[in-house]
Amino acid sequence: MASGILIIDKPAGWTSMDVCAKLRGIFHEKRVGHGGTLDPMATGVLPVFIGRATRAVEFADKSDKEYVAGLKLGVVTNTQDTSGEVLEERPVRAGREQLEAVLETFHGTILQIPPMYSAIKINGKKLYELARKGREVERPARPVVIKSLKIEGQKDETLYTIRVRCSKGTYVRTLCHDIGQALGCGGCMSSLRRTMAADFTLRDAVTLEQVLSAPDPAALLTPVEALFMDREMLVLSPAFEKKIRNGMTAVLPELTPGEYRVYSQNGEFLALGRAKGRKLTTIKSFFEV
Repeated sequence: MASGILIIDKPAGWTSMDVCAKLRGIFHEKRVGHGGTLDPMATGVLPVFIGRATRAVEFADKSDKEYVAGLKLGVVTNTQDTSGEVLEERPVRAGREQLEAVLETFHGTILQIPPMYSAIKINGKKLYELARKGREVERPARPVVIKSLKIEGQKDETLYTIRVRCSKGTYVRTLCHDIGQALGCGGCMSSLRRTMAADFTLRDAVTLEQVLSAPDPAALLTPVEALFMDREMLVLSPAFEKKIRNGMTAVLPELTPGEYRVYSQNGEFLALGRAKGRKLTTIKSFFEV
């Protein structure tokens, strides 16, 4: 049975769930999930978890992400990107220096009001469903962290390319909208390409066409333990391996507290484990049962 992570370079026009549905058919596997939604207009890194590896989805979605986005100044839309209805057009008097100065103010922890065209639920209703009915509701601002933000290129006085590294939950189109508001001319997102997610980059990614044409698509899978390479490796004796497989605690007095990639002596990745107070417990198991 196929199990692992497939890093897809998502094409424009596909939802993240469209990609998952396609891969379910290719791998004949119901257990398929993705690590971080991309809007249909967006392209780039989409980690897809297949088989037993779907147990790791929750860890992938918590990681930082990096994007290259088109920033269109002078235009405000109802979706905060160029796919939406234009609400306002204003002259752009700010130059590159003014934009660079404004970008500095968005570094660190900032508050974002989620866009109406998003899948966030308010009182059990998805915001985009309300937005499509012409309704707008109050949304509480949420803290997100902008790790880096810089100009990558400039096409003309209204169209820039920016690169942003940010925490989970950041809406790049809202960031573009807010940058435009700070400049006084308005703005929206004209394109979006994710270049990193869950520490995977475009260098790790394959296209759907490559998956479809591969003689053995399973050969393209990355082992799920690749997601946890920042944790120290721990190899267990057969006796302690049996305890972990049975959901029990292993007592290892010499083990330094922290999280570990836990393996059997034959090299099988068993679990993500946590050592505390001489005891090793399982955070999440990955061996086939």
